[in-house]
Amino acid sequence: MTDLNRDGASTVLPTDKPAFESVGLRRRLSQRQLTMMAIGGAIGVGLFLGSGVTIRLAGPAVILSYLFGAGVALIISYALAEMAVVHPVAGAFGVYAETYLNPWAGFCVRTTYGAAQIIAIGAEVTAAGIYIAFWFPNVPQWIWVVLVSAALVAVNSMQVHRLGEFEYWFAMIKVSAIIAFITVGIFLIFGHDSHGNVAWANLTQHGGFFPAGWKGVWLSLTITITSYMGVEVIAVTAGEAEDPEVTIPRAMRNIVWRLILFYVLAIAIMVAMVPWDQSTGATGLSGSPFVTAFSAAHVPFAAGIMNFVVLTAALSSVNTNLYLSTRMLFSLGTEGYSPRWMGKVSLNGVPHLALMASTAGIVAAIVLAIFAPKNAFLTLYGTAVAGMFFVWLVILASHLRFRKATPRQRLLRLPMRLRAHPIFTVAGIAILLALSITTFFVDGLQWSVPAFSVFLGLITLLYFYNRKRRIAG
Repeated sequence: MTDLNRDGASTVLPTDKPAFESVGLRRRLSQRQLTMMAIGGAIGVGLFLGSGVTIRLAGPAVILSYLFGAGVALIISYALAEMAVVHPVAGAFGVYAETYLNPWAGFCVRTTYGAAQIIAIGAEVTAAGIYIAFWFPNVPQWIWVVLVSAALVAVNSMQVHRLGEFEYWFAMIKVSAIIAFITVGIFLIFGHDSHGNVAWANLTQHGGFFPAGWKGVWLSLTITITSYMGVEVIAVTAGEAEDPEVTIPRAMRNIVWRLILFYVLAIAIMVAMVPWDQSTGATGLSGSPFVTAFSAAHVPFAAGIMNFVVLTAALSSVNTNLYLSTRMLFSLGTEGYSPRWMGKVSLNGVPHLALMASTAGIVAAIVLAIFAPKNAFLTLYGTAVAGMFFVWLVILASHLRFRKATPRQRLLRLPMRLRAHPIFTVAGIAILLALSITTFFVDGLQWSVPAFSVFLGLITLLYFYNRKRRIAG
């Protein structure tokens, strides 16, 4: 494994397991835990709550948006799997960017990813407050945000294999629920002729399948693609994965194809069960379209049960994203890009100080829940979108250089490889750049790119300041 040191010179990094564990992390995550943690990070508010926004933008054609998003997610997952097998380290794509692009890219992508996850945590605990209001509409939302946040920080303080086991069963709830939703939905649609006729009418009437044309499909893609932003979890967990050369490719295949199946089927059934223009409110977000779908179908107690499921989905995503942001901040600390205290671990192998820093998004969520509860979710979620576009762009750019630098014999031995290189990698970059520009035309996302540009400028200044200080020291 090669790396670029602070002077830009190439050095050789050891690839033996003890070298990776010397920073304090422990390889205790199994393949099944890796897979479910990735699902836990990906299947969350982007599907259960954010789908309300995408349906309003595209109507029934939102199904195509999820299919297009799946294509980009496949490109990302295959590119990441290649690099993660060769470099199974905690810094993941931050290390890949520093190795194959430059130290600035490595610093910025790690900082951006950590910040995006922290902001996403705030969006998800905000969503949890919205879901709980389904049962307790008179209780202030911020109270629920505080309570669930405290519980999940405590869970993330556990040893990594215990955290992985907790998240395995936590994520299993929403996976089982999505399967149940799909099964019940198919029965309701095709089990009775009347329901089948209504389902077909919901897809073809109310403005047709393309009520907003292809423009609506493309605009909704700016948000539907974020539902797949979680496949990179596998690479981040590589530093604590057992036998990474085997577990990473298997886990990556499992997560991507399951996400595509779950998303496309679930969204298709939802827009078939309820007219797309009735699945969510005209403005704002007051609950999950999944809950609305079951309520409209008059399934006894199903709305309350589904609300519990989407609540656990949001909490599972918070749990996983706390893990991700903590490990990314930990990586920055160990590399000297952030205060060294972020690179310290407790006796049970948890970067506890980095974990505390990761709760910043929760604080922002509490403040917004008190002063702007109606706009809190989209404010936080939209801010994270541009950051994740940047992360995926850097991953693909790193992959182009990775392919050039890696011997062909080594590439042929990889258990998971992206075909027809560099066509798909370049296509992925072009799509992400186009989507970044499109955010200017989507309500709630207009300021995503400008806000991120300011953030990128600030962390660039921080990078050169730290670099100058290291050289002077």
